[in-house]
Amino acid sequence: MNNIFDELRSALYSIWQRRWTALAVAWGVALLGWMLVAMIPNSYESRARIYVQLDDMLAQQIGIGQGDRKQGVDRVRQTLTSAVNLEKVIRSTPIGADITTPKQMEMAVLGLAKQIKVESSEANLFIITASYANGSKSDAENAKVAQLIVQKMIDIFREENLSGNRGEMSTSLNFMDQQLAQRQKELATAEQKRMQFESQNPSLAGGAGAGLQKLEAARAELRGIDADLAAAQSALAAINGQMAGTPKTIAGMAGPVGGARGALNDAQGQLNALRARGLTENHPDVIAARNQVGALRSAAAAEGGGGAVGMPNPAYSSLESIRGERQANVQALGARRAAAQQEISTLTAQQFANPAAAAEYQQITRDYDVLKEQYDKLLQNREQLRIRGSIENEHTAVRFQVIDPPTSPRSPTSPNRPVLLFGVLLAGLGAGVAGAFAIGQLRSTFATTARLEKALGLPVLGAISQTVTDSARVLRKKRMKYFYAASSALFGLFVILLTIEFVQVGMVA
Repeated sequence: MNNIFDELRSALYSIWQRRWTALAVAWGVALLGWMLVAMIPNSYESRARIYVQLDDMLAQQIGIGQGDRKQGVDRVRQTLTSAVNLEKVIRSTPIGADITTPKQMEMAVLGLAKQIKVESSEANLFIITASYANGSKSDAENAKVAQLIVQKMIDIFREENLSGNRGEMSTSLNFMDQQLAQRQKELATAEQKRMQFESQNPSLAGGAGAGLQKLEAARAELRGIDADLAAAQSALAAINGQMAGTPKTIAGMAGPVGGARGALNDAQGQLNALRARGLTENHPDVIAARNQVGALRSAAAAEGGGGAVGMPNPAYSSLESIRGERQANVQALGARRAAAQQEISTLTAQQFANPAAAAEYQQITRDYDVLKEQYDKLLQNREQLRIRGSIENEHTAVRFQVIDPPTSPRSPTSPNRPVLLFGVLLAGLGAGVAGAFAIGQLRSTFATTARLEKALGLPVLGAISQTVTDSARVLRKKRMKYFYAASSALFGLFVILLTIEFVQVGMVA
């Protein structure tokens, strides 16, 4: 511990002995550093906030959604710092006053691009920030230029969303009109070719596809007629069964009840009912009913005219009229079926009559349909684009509102000059101390007897203290006053520089 203390005391003594060297080095480093700090221009920053309104009901009705408008705003934000826009800013501000060559303009654009930031803090809020520093201009001028840069960026932001959209829309409409004119010519040529072919081949009018459609339609109609005919025939069979079970006459009231003729009528009705149910003649019930009818017929014949005189049955007459109607329906459906079969035969014959011409007509029709579909789609897109352009131009979907106008900077953002000045002062003092210590290490002197013993390896018997005369003592005090004055001057210069910095900043405010 004593060794460390001795070394520290020896180092301090060596530095103090060379205090004028340390002070000179400190002055030199401080002056040089302060000059460099003074050459750094103050950078002033201006910012503005813009609110972009994206909600619009009319725009949403035509398909301009919030996502589309936000995408357009993002595109403008990303391209806002392009070289073209930055050149506009430079030419419309004092930055471009001294620019005369393209090379100077290119360097100015590159430098300005690093000083401008466009950020989106929220969904609809944009912040534009610009900083400017030029050593040839005063602080007030630099602050004013920073504010002008932000204002010009706001103007470009608005211009790109308004006039830019109009220019893009006009270009798109012109392109769509050119495409429509070209498609219209091609469509007219294809239509004329198709009409000429149809006039030469009238049997193929409509094309092979149309013939197949007609054939399928005829077949479908024939299937429907067959179904209707089967239903009509079934209905006719049912009415015939009912008529078979219904007597034509009704026995008179005076006739004996339960005579052979009445029993015969009942048996005949039962037999007809069994047949109407679909039972065959070989069915046991049908055979039994038929035998009973035969036996009762013999009994009714033997009974002769003893029975009562019958009268016409109204139910039977009504069934006869219904049967006539259904027979007519069956005949009409049969005629329709024959006509449908004839039409199918004719269409089938036309399909295979001239296959080469049918294939050619099919190709012509296909080309025409493709061109017609493209033309209709282009026409629809052109109309949608025209309406959308009208909405965007006359009823702006994107609206701007400047929340915070460009600020007028009152103090520089960089550099932090007071901190730099103090840092230079500390660096100067450190350099002076380091220089004095380094010189002391280079010279072969010994501040203590312990260091001398260590260096020589021999015992030191004693040391003689320094003897100072009165005149030397007076001279030493005088030199100390000079040293303190020079040191105070260094700190005083630091205070003066700080005062000047605060005064200059206050003048800008």
